[in-house]
Amino acid sequence: MMTSLSKEDIQKVLRAVVDPHTSTNLVDGGAVTEIQTSDLTASVSVTLGYPAQGWHDELKRLVTEVILCKTQAQSVEVSVQTQVVAHEVQKGVTPIKGVRNMIAVASGKGGVGKSTLSVNLALALSAEGASVGILDADIYGPSQPRMLGINGRPETKDGKSLEPLNSYQLQAMSIGFLIEEDTPMIWRGPMVTQALEQLLQDTSWRDLDYLIIDLPPGTGDTQLTLAQKVPVSGALIVTTPQDIALLDVRKAVKMFEKVEIPVLGIVDNMSTHVCSHCGHEEHIFGKGGGKTIAQEYGIDHLGEIPLDGQIRADADNGRPTVVADPDGEVALAYRDIARQAAGRLAARKRDYSDVFPSIVIQNN
Repeated sequence: MMTSLSKEDIQKVLRAVVDPHTSTNLVDGGAVTEIQTSDLTASVSVTLGYPAQGWHDELKRLVTEVILCKTQAQSVEVSVQTQVVAHEVQKGVTPIKGVRNMIAVASGKGGVGKSTLSVNLALALSAEGASVGILDADIYGPSQPRMLGINGRPETKDGKSLEPLNSYQLQAMSIGFLIEEDTPMIWRGPMVTQALEQLLQDTSWRDLDYLIIDLPPGTGDTQLTLAQKVPVSGALIVTTPQDIALLDVRKAVKMFEKVEIPVLGIVDNMSTHVCSHCGHEEHIFGKGGGKTIAQEYGIDHLGEIPLDGQIRADADNGRPTVVADPDGEVALAYRDIARQAAGRLAARKRDYSDVFPSIVIQNN
C-alpha cells in the first residue's frame, strides 16, 4: 500500500542537514522556503542568505540523500537560490546608498597579507554569485589598483560623485586611482579619515551585495575612527600564526568590540609553506595561532591560506589567484573562506530600514 508524504515528514528530516557556513540546520535557519509533496515525490526550495554557488550541488545532494534515506520518498527535486539582504551596522551610523553590506578586512599589524586576502575575498564572493565592490581604505599604501590591474582615473557624470572603476566584475575605488603610484601619502589622521569618508560617500556604488573594505593595518586612532564612522556589518581579521602577529590580533578584536562591530572570523595567512622542489611542508611562522586566538575569544576560525609564491606573483601581475587559477587549491580555499564569512553574516540580524517606511509626524 502506497503511503503519501507530508510536509512535516520532510521538514523533520531536513533538521538533520546543518549548513556549515551558518552553523544552523536548514529548517531552523529559515533556509527551507517551500516544500511540496505529491504521493511519493518531494520538491524542496532552499534560499540561502549568502552566495554559495560552489556549494549548491553538494547541498542538493545532501538534501536529496536525507529525504530518500529517512522518508518513503522515491523522487526528490531540490532547487537552491540566494537572496542577500542588508544586515545591521553600528548604532548611529547611516548605511551607504547602493550597498547592502560592508565587510571590513583588518589586521593588527602590517605585512600579514591583508590586502591580498581582501581582493581575493572580493573576487571569491563574486565567483560565488554576489555583486561585489572593494574600497581600498589603506590610504598610506593603496595596493588594489596594482592587484586589480587598473590604471585609469574615475569619471564623474554629475560633477559631484565618482564612478567606480571595474575589474573582473568588481566595482573598485581607491585613493590610488587619484594619485601617481609613487606619490607618498604624508597625511595626518584626520585627513585620512576625511579622505576615506569622502571616497566612500561620493562613489556611485551600484546595487552591491557586499563592499569589501581593505582597512589600513594596525589598531591606532585612525583605524578606530574609521571603524566608528564607516557603516560596517561585520569584520574579518587577517593574521599569520607567529606570536608577534597574534598579540596584535587581540588588539584588533578589542577594537571592534569597542565600536560594536561583530567579528565574523579570523583567517590564518601564510599558514604553511610547501617546497616547490621536494614537496616538504613547513610551518615557517608557527602553527595554529589563529585557531588559538579564535577559541580564546569565541570567534570562528574561517580558514588558512598557505605561503605560496604564486599568490604574490598573481597579485603583482594584476590577476589575483581567484581569477588567475580559479580551479586551483588556493582559489578554492579563498572561496570557502568567502562562504564562511558571508554565511556568518547571514546568520546575524537583518537591517529592516529598507523594508519599513519612514514615519514623519507633522504638527498642523
